Parts: sequence; C-alpha cells; structure tokens
Amino acid sequence: MLRTLGIGLAGVLIVTAAGLAIWEPIAATSATPPPARRYDSVIARDRFGVPHIFGKTDPDVAYGVAYAHAEDDFATLQEAVAMARGRLGAMTGADGAKVDYTLALLGARETAHRDYLKQPADVRALLDAYATGLNAYARRHPGEVRLAKLFPANGEDIATGFVLRTPFFFGLDQVLGALSGDTPLPRESAGASPDAPDPAALPPTGEGNQNGSNAFVVAPKRSADGFTRVLSNSHQPWKAPVAWYELSVQSGTGWHFSGATFPGVPFPVMGHNEHLGWTNTVNRPDLTDVYTLDTDAAHTRYRFDGAWRSLQARRVWLGVRVGPFVLPIPKMVYRAVQGPVIVNKSGAYAIRYAGADQLRMVEEYYRLTRARNFGEWQQALALQGVPATNFLYGDARGNIAYVYNASFPNRRPGYDYQHLLPGDTSRDLMPGTVPFAAVPRNVNPASGFLINANNTPYQAAGQGSELRPQDYSPLLGIETDTTNRGTRAVELMGQTPRISEADLLRIKFDTGVSRYSWAAKWYRDIAAIDPRGDSQLRAALGVLQRWNRNFDGQHSGQALAAILLRTGQKWHYQRRPELDPRDALAKAAAYLQTHFGTLDPPLGTVLRLRQGKVDLPLDGAPDVLRAASTWDEAPDGRLVVKHGDSFIMLMAWDKAGRVESRSIQPFGAATTRPDSPHYADQAPLFAAHRFKPVLFWREDLRRNVERVYRP
Repeated sequence: MLRTLGIGLAGVLIVTAAGLAIWEPIAATSATPPPARRYDSVIARDRFGVPHIFGKTDPDVAYGVAYAHAEDDFATLQEAVAMARGRLGAMTGADGAKVDYTLALLGARETAHRDYLKQPADVRALLDAYATGLNAYARRHPGEVRLAKLFPANGEDIATGFVLRTPFFFGLDQVLGALSGDTPLPRESAGASPDAPDPAALPPTGEGNQNGSNAFVVAPKRSADGFTRVLSNSHQPWKAPVAWYELSVQSGTGWHFSGATFPGVPFPVMGHNEHLGWTNTVNRPDLTDVYTLDTDAAHTRYRFDGAWRSLQARRVWLGVRVGPFVLPIPKMVYRAVQGPVIVNKSGAYAIRYAGADQLRMVEEYYRLTRARNFGEWQQALALQGVPATNFLYGDARGNIAYVYNASFPNRRPGYDYQHLLPGDTSRDLMPGTVPFAAVPRNVNPASGFLINANNTPYQAAGQGSELRPQDYSPLLGIETDTTNRGTRAVELMGQTPRISEADLLRIKFDTGVSRYSWAAKWYRDIAAIDPRGDSQLRAALGVLQRWNRNFDGQHSGQALAAILLRTGQKWHYQRRPELDPRDALAKAAAYLQTHFGTLDPPLGTVLRLRQGKVDLPLDGAPDVLRAASTWDEAPDGRLVVKHGDSFIMLMAWDKAGRVESRSIQPFGAATTRPDSPHYADQAPLFAAHRFKPVLFWREDLRRNVERVYRP
C-alpha cells in the first residue's frame, strides 16, 4: 500500500523523523506575556563584571536583574524557563525529562497557577518584571534561543521554578528517585534501609543532599575589634541550574542588597543589606513521609478509612531530545489524599513532604532582603514558605542567630515516621505545619559565635551554648549526625578567645581533619588493613603514614588522602554503611600510579581549577573547611573540581553599624561566556584565598565602574 502511494520505507522514515522534530514545539503552549509595562533599569558593571542594578522601583530592578543575568548566562536561564514549562527534556534530553516528570508529579505548575493571583501585588510585580527582562533579552538575541515557543515567559513560569526546586534542598529528589527506581528509601526518609537510590533515577536538579556549605557568625563580644561578622561559604556546583550569580540591587524605595542568587530568581537570596545579613547551609531533617497504599489490582482505587477512593491519574507526554529529534514519551502521574503517588513493581506509595503545594517562599525571600532589623527578619521567616535550610544571621546591632529553618509536618505520636507508614488510615496523617515558634534556634549564645557545616544543630556554638536535643520532639526528625567541617569549625572557633578577621579567614580556609571526626576514624580503618603481600597497598599505607592530616598542598600524602576522603563521603554523607577500606585504598593507589606514575604526587598537581585557558592548582578536599567536594576525572588524570567552595562572602558591621563586605567565586561573573573578560577573572584570587571588594556603597562603586547602561 505504501509503495502504491509512492512512499517507500526511506520516505516513511524521513516523514516520521520530520514529525518527531516538529511535534514538540507545535504541541507546546505559548505563555501569555506579563502585562505590558515600561521598566527603567540601570546596570553598572564593576571591574569584575558584577552587575549593580538600579531602578526607581523594585520591579524596575527585577527587570534589570533578569537582563544582566541573561547577558552572562542566558543558556542556563533558558533551562530554568524550560523546566517550569515541562519542556526541559525537549531541550536537554533524558535527564531533563526526569525533571519534567517531577514537575507533573508534584503539580508545581498547577500550584503556581492556583496561587499566583493570591500573592501580594508587590511580589507579583517582581515576578512579572523579571520575566519581562528575560523576554526582552530573548527578543533582542533570537539566535541564542534554544527552544521554539519558549518565550515569552511570564511571572507564573518564574513562580513555578520556586515551587519545583525548593523541596530538593532537603532531599525530596532522593525519595522520588528511590521510589521511581523501586530501590530502598534513603535513610534520611525511611531509616530502615542503609541502601541508597539508583543515582540514574534521580531528577538531575543539582540540589538535594549533594550540597554542602559552611557558615560562621561572630558577635561583637567575641570578635577582636568589636565588629559583627558573617562569613557565607556556600558549596554549590560551579555551573548549571544552581550555580551562584553575584549581584547588587538598589531601588528608590529603599531596597538595597548585595549577595547572590540562582538562575530564575529575581533577587538575591543571601547576602546583606545596610542593617543585617545572613547565609544558608543545607539541613537534613526528616521532612518526607511515605505511605504504602492498599490499591486494587489495576491501581485505580485505594482504600482509606474503610472506603475505596479513586486514585487521581493523568497522562503526561514527556519530550525527550535525542539528537535532532524530540520523542514523545507517555507517563502517568498519580495523586492520593496524602500527596503525589509513585507506582512501581512493589506497589503504590504516596508522599507527603514539607512545604508542598504553596508559593510562599517567593514572598519570604523577598521580605528577608527588605528586613531592617532582627524582628522584621524573623517575621519574614515566619511565613514558613522556605521548607528547609539553615539560616545564620548577624546584624549592625550585634545580634547573631542560627535558625534551624524547616516546615516540619505535623505528626501524631505513636507512629514511626522514619519508616513506611500505613496509607489506609487518616490516623497517621495530621494536616498542617509545626508553628514557627517551635522551630529550633540559637540566638545570641554566650559563646559569641555560631557555625554550621551541614551538621546537627546541636553542634553550633561550643560548650555551654548549645541547644539541647531533649528540648525538641523526636517527631521533628532533626538530624544528629555531623561532618568533619562542623566538628573542626567548633574546635577552631572555640580555641580562639578573641576572633579577629584574620582568625576567621584562617579558620574558613582550614584544610585539617579533626581527630574527633568520622573522617579520622575512616583513615584509622584504612591504616588497619592488612596488605597481604600487595606491594602497592603496602607502599600506599606508607604514604598515608607520612601524611600530616591536612590538605594545604604543602606536604606528602595529600593527594592520596583526598581521594580516600571523597570515597568516604560517598557513604558517610549519604548515611550508608562504610565501604571496604582495603578496596578504597587499592583503587586510589591505582589511580595515582596510572595517571601520575607515583603514589605521592603534590596535591596541587592533581587537584585543579579549570575554566577555559585557566588551569590552577587547588588546596582542600571533600569535607574540609576549604572544600573541594566533587570533581571530574580529566583525560590527563587531573581531578577538576566542579563543586565545593563557590560564592564566598565576608560581611562585617563596624562599631558604628556601617557594613563593608568582600566576596569571591571560582570563575567569574560570566561563567558560560568564553569571550567575556569575566569568564574566569576571579579564578586566580579564588585559588589564592583572596577576595575582591563588593562595592556596596555608591561612592565605592563610582571609582570601580567598567560600564553603565540601560537594558
């Protein structure tokens, strides 16, 4: 029949391929653009290319934020919009399609649509202005647009990104990955299994439990000069969806803030204004409850409180880019009374997680940047829109605080929420969130300092100033584990009676291993192995024996020890059983011998910062305060760091309450623009533990302006 019509098999394939190439943009729905409005923004680039955005109103500034960021990294911003539209798979392939599935499963777009008009008018105005700034850049640079019908974007697109991404900072992605892959739940959620989910099943958001961070706050009474200091040391990937972007914003309505933001976010989410500042670190309370549903054989109904209910179901089509084509892949998403449902070979599981189905995090972050004192700042946190992340705070009046921020789900005594829960009853399902007043916080401790390095909140202020575990319900699921960074930070801060700025920086860039840490035990276990006649193992043990328990790049054994510490992080931070120390040492030794011809190359020869033509040695290691958390193995064997110390900011308020700050990041302001002078101009400073000025005040900026323009 086909040949009768004059179409051979080759022709069918051509027609089919053409159809697959065009179906996705045809099926995609164009967004309604934001209301038409003229925005007047001024962008002043300093000599490091960092944008300082000015405007008469806050929306004027938000428009400029989007435009400036697009100039530096439009590729990643487009991925943020595609993610919010459920089209990331059409842009990036199978990994993006996993995110699209998660968007549909969580109902993030539906939440944003339902709640968008309920947001305060000033918050909507920011989101609309930011989307308009992206649209303006896309309109003026059509050759850079990666996906048809992606623009115009609107405020709902930007809001959807918040709804989708914020839960992954406390590990929801790992729960979804485990259930999707039908593997045991991660211990932070189920407690019953030490096994981890299949990494291939995880949504590649860049967030979740891969992240680390360090934070240090010093009150005037503990500082050597009477200053208040906040040292922000977030550990994020150096590129892609959650890489930090530095900026400063200032409007005629009094909004003035310097710090950093993520792609798709209209304002800084950490840093400082004139009065106060804060930083964030990932915390890991148990904020996800998983329920086993009793369903019929077809998974169309489930039993709840003695009656059958229909399982909500809908089919979504995921676009998956394969070469020049976008393949349509059908996928079912389900929902029960508890929340989203994943059906796998083992059964059907409903998920309840902190901060679900709400959009308050946008307003909360914005209000935090505009707070003028500790009371207003806490009032913004009390919106409980940000479902998790530690906040460490300092201000011009000398207050310091650590808020173990989390939207703890209400839970009923008598049930173990760390294990799978029965899903056929309402008795273990308690609506609502624990009030903000019950959220743990350590305010103005007697010690005069606070730290966090992704460790338990019960280790933050030193002896005599810590929170007590017995004061908090076990139903909150607060973690009690720690990190080498946390233990080491408390040690070093506690040993310094009067902490000067130099002391604080020495501590931040410390590369040591605490003898009280999990890492010290891991090295002891390695040292105890029997080489059993293996000459390379025996030689490797000798190298470790000479190692000075440090990663400053100046002594023997540090490259071998760094690789072993990365192996240790793979089980320790993920709360898995300890890996075989003999196997770990054998693999690390073989790697160094193969690529460097020795078991003891200098650390800086192995550990590198690479961006374009820049290739610099680094110090540090995973889970030390000078963090080099993860790396890629380059063809020449070098370990090219891609995640660890990222945007670092030192804020200080003097005795008169005036703020000054310095910052640094691994590459530069334009991390995806190789032709920009700011593609990697900060790298030499970063590698040398040096900073650049933030130029918060206009008089300082005027002396250091590269160019000024209206976008």
